[in-house]
Amino acid sequence: MVSRASIAGHPIHPMLVPIPIGLFVFSLIADIAVYLGWVGAWPAVALYTIGGGIFGALLAAAFGLVDLMSLRDERVKKIGVAHMVINLIVVTLYIVNFVLRYQGEPLEGITGILSIVGVLMLLVSGWLGGHMVYVHGVAVAGALGRPLIDRRKVQVPVHHERRRTHAGQPIGQH
Repeated sequence: MVSRASIAGHPIHPMLVPIPIGLFVFSLIADIAVYLGWVGAWPAVALYTIGGGIFGALLAAAFGLVDLMSLRDERVKKIGVAHMVINLIVVTLYIVNFVLRYQGEPLEGITGILSIVGVLMLLVSGWLGGHMVYVHGVAVAGALGRPLIDRRKVQVPVHHERRRTHAGQPIGQH
């Protein structure tokens, strides 16, 4: 199945998902820096990376929804719905996280826990998204469930001559 939301045959959703993933993970790194007592702009970095991650996630979700709606295989569609629901929960967690931070909630409190839970849920969601692509061939050019190369038609050259050692003896015979 080729994605309906694509540019020159390349699906847009997987082009965009690294943006929120990277920003959400980096916000957790900024939280860890604050927790370790590093001074500076780390609280602001966490806030802004979460804000950017929310924007990127919503943009990626729009294109992901187009792909989800075009799925025909019911098994794959169930995986896609689970992927979407987890991502919606992640975005909701990060919206709450952003609002709490903006209002001045200390990072050691609930905001840090929300960041950890959000990143862990991203791992699960990413695994589901990867499963759809790598196992079921979603948004991959070529027939669904069939390798792009028919391995039965690939000719493998056969070497009848035995390899020899430097002394001229066949390998495996002494």
